[in-house]
Amino acid sequence: MSNMEPINPMMLSFPEHFDTARLTIRAPEWGDGAEVNEAIRESVEQLRPWLPFAEKVPSLEESEAHVRKAKLQFLERTDLVLHLRDKQTDDFVGSSGLHRIDWNARSFEIGYWIRSSRAGEGLMTEAVQGIEQFAITYLNANRLEIRCDSRNVRSAKVAERAGYTLEGILRSVRRDSTGTLVDVMVFSKIRGKEFE
Repeated sequence: MSNMEPINPMMLSFPEHFDTARLTIRAPEWGDGAEVNEAIRESVEQLRPWLPFAEKVPSLEESEAHVRKAKLQFLERTDLVLHLRDKQTDDFVGSSGLHRIDWNARSFEIGYWIRSSRAGEGLMTEAVQGIEQFAITYLNANRLEIRCDSRNVRSAKVAERAGYTLEGILRSVRRDSTGTLVDVMVFSKIRGKEFE
């Protein structure tokens, strides 16, 4: 297939789960909503400044509906949410995935959040590196990027520890929940430069 032929992502087959040293990373499953809700409730104060879904604590039903929609989007290949689970205990520790997908360019954004009780263990850097390898191996990624609010130091540190290059800062690109215009940092890795 030439690079110019359109891709039908529905025809792509790839694993719905894989492991890193400490994590099982998998597509959402129906029934995951309660654990996701618990993690959001535990972490809402840390997540609220950066993630719109944490502005208002969701109900159990809203979390389950979100999980079910994420599973359907995974199957449609329109958005690839991935849940992070402790490999030893199977506890839900956070969420990541591949977003803003451009299948023709094979370009993906890695997004992430971790529950407060598991922050600071290096799990998110491990997850990003695992998802990066998944995207290169199974999705033939050409570009991977991580975007974060320029004030979100912890998120930027994950990108840096995972070896992503700060490509630029989008100035005053959106408003946060308080109405303040914010800058967004764009980190990236591209095929032929940072990976093969």
